[in-house]
Amino acid sequence: MEIFTLLETLEDIIENAKSIPFTEKVIVDKDDILDLVKEIRLKLPDELKQAKWIKEERERIMAEAHKDADDIVKEAENRIISMIDEHEITRKAYDKKEEIVAQANEMHRTMVRDTNEYADGILEGVENTVKQLEQALENVNVTIKETLANVEGTIKQTVETIENNRKELK
Repeated sequence: MEIFTLLETLEDIIENAKSIPFTEKVIVDKDDILDLVKEIRLKLPDELKQAKWIKEERERIMAEAHKDADDIVKEAENRIISMIDEHEITRKAYDKKEEIVAQANEMHRTMVRDTNEYADGILEGVENTVKQLEQALENVNVTIKETLANVEGTIKQTVETIENNRKELK
């Protein structure tokens, strides 16, 4: 997936960035990071479209399973109607009908369960991808904020030193 490639590129930029001495902070090119974030945003809707398709596919499969179950029940009812002539045949028909309905219900439950598990698995993958992206973006924001805070502190210290030195000169 292209999003994973972009996230790996983002990780590479951060891992290969120059370190700030005596800290675990790094300096990154803001434009490179922002370009990657924009690319990730452009790629992200494809994942969401895939999740929507999965949901629609799940609903279609569920409707198909209901239709199949209804067809099986109707088939069982038709068999019963044709066997009503004799008492023994009627009893057997009712037994068979119950068996077929139970099988149809079991098939329906199985199809629903399998469909739900399939859709859940796909949605879990999409959710994990989005969480990874979210985490990567949070890490980048924290690193950039910490870097700016360090730079600001260094500038303040330098200004104080200059002011102190100028006072000593006077």
